[in-house]
Amino acid sequence: GLIGVSVKRKLVQNVPRCNQSARSLIQLYRRDPANWLTYQHLNFLKRQYVTKNKSELHQRAVPKQAPVLTILDEREDGVERQVQRISTIDPVVSQPEDVNSKAQAEMSDSKPKDVAAQNASASGAVSKQDETPYVHVETEEAREARRDRQWKELKVNVSDLPEIYAKLAKVKLTALVVTTAAAGFAMAPVPFDPLIFFVSCLGTGLASCTANSINQYFEVPFDSNMNRTKNRPLVRGQISPLHAVSFALACGVPGVALLTLAVNPLTGFLGALNIFLYTCCYTPLKRLSISNTWVGAIVGAIPPVMGWTAATGCLDPGALLLGGFLFSWQFPHFNALSWNLKEDYSRGGYRMMSVTHPGMCQRVALRHSVGLIGLSTLAPALDVTTWTFPLVSLPINLYISYLAFRFYRKGDRNNARKLFFCSLWHLPMLLLLALTCKKPRRDPENAALPAAPLV
Repeated sequence: GLIGVSVKRKLVQNVPRCNQSARSLIQLYRRDPANWLTYQHLNFLKRQYVTKNKSELHQRAVPKQAPVLTILDEREDGVERQVQRISTIDPVVSQPEDVNSKAQAEMSDSKPKDVAAQNASASGAVSKQDETPYVHVETEEAREARRDRQWKELKVNVSDLPEIYAKLAKVKLTALVVTTAAAGFAMAPVPFDPLIFFVSCLGTGLASCTANSINQYFEVPFDSNMNRTKNRPLVRGQISPLHAVSFALACGVPGVALLTLAVNPLTGFLGALNIFLYTCCYTPLKRLSISNTWVGAIVGAIPPVMGWTAATGCLDPGALLLGGFLFSWQFPHFNALSWNLKEDYSRGGYRMMSVTHPGMCQRVALRHSVGLIGLSTLAPALDVTTWTFPLVSLPINLYISYLAFRFYRKGDRNNARKLFFCSLWHLPMLLLLALTCKKPRRDPENAALPAAPLV
């Protein structure tokens, strides 16, 4: 009881002191509130977010950013500020006389006048009407450039469709495919049929257009990262994806139908198989494995086989030999091309030998360049050409093998460029030499007739 009474007395004595200290704190806070911690400093606890991790909810507080004070926040609303307008300065035309002497004399005379002029201009600046602000006038060229950079509705001009379709079908690559198919048809040991030749070339070209269009449809997000392919129609948005797929179907269905019904079912099957390998095997493998180069070489080797089967209706060793020429030729051609584009392929996310296995890229190019010499020697053994073909084709085969060897010893851009440009003329020259050295066809009717007696 005594302890409680003593505590009560002390509390009663300290109440006035607490009131004075509370008043002093309030006055100090009102005098300088910036140095005191208030509830507003803890206001960041209201801004919270919830994250889910392993089916458990964890609540975390986002720290409040430091407030950014602008000039307007520091101004007091009760103080009116007078803004004086600065008058424009008229240009002064210099005179050829002595300017320094006149300026010094005028400065001494014009000092009292300048003070009165400044006061008059300051008082008249407020009543003076505001000048018209400068309005930027946009030209037609600038407006068109600004609109081109903006998203807009896709509009296709009919006059641009042939050029767009040519890019979508990769017309140069399609022309090479049709040329190799025509070479296979011409090398077949059967009589030449112009109608079947035209239909087979047309069907092969349409099948190539289909494969190239679907390939670009699948690779739009990756082509946009490469300098080599960033100007393709689908990447630039010149046509819609539905339009591209419709073009592919419009080429593929008639192409395979022509090869199957007008030529023979075997050629139609090879055409459909080539579309499938290029679009469903080669295209996705480009981002998965370096084996895409071998699959792509098989795709490039099928067109001359299609030309042979279009003429004969069956698969002969000669057809496989022509396919072997195209298969081996593609490795020095494409490996040299991809060597100078390795940065582009790496940026697009493609797994090419030049990017992931540069040593293998050089070895494979050399190996298949030398293999062209062996295939040329095998041609007369299979009764496709005469024995003059290995001899006349030996110089060009040795030259491409020499360039491939230089590329193997020193893999730089210069050697890769020389090998690539050599491959561009090597294949047409090789096929032309094979056609000129084609073994003459022996008709079975003429072979069955007895030899004419000598008189």
